[in-house]
Amino acid sequence: MKTVITIVGQDRVGIIAMISNILAENNVNILNINQNILNGFFNMVMIVDMDQSIISLKDLGHLLGEKGAAMGLDIKVQHEDIFKIMHRV
Repeated sequence: MKTVITIVGQDRVGIIAMISNILAENNVNILNINQNILNGFFNMVMIVDMDQSIISLKDLGHLLGEKGAAMGLDIKVQHEDIFKIMHRV
């Protein structure tokens, strides 16, 4: 199952490390990363594969959301199909 993770917030050291460590610990494979930093504002979109994960989509969303909030970040985790439907023009 492909999943879209979006991360938005003030740039700081350790954002990518925190997220990638959580994904690795839960056997979630990163397929693609698109990241921008503009005037100190961090924005990243990741496409990940959860086929071999040891965590549910809901629990991953909760975990990343909690860890992100502690760093001042807004992190959303969505199934790829839901993301596509929500972002159709």
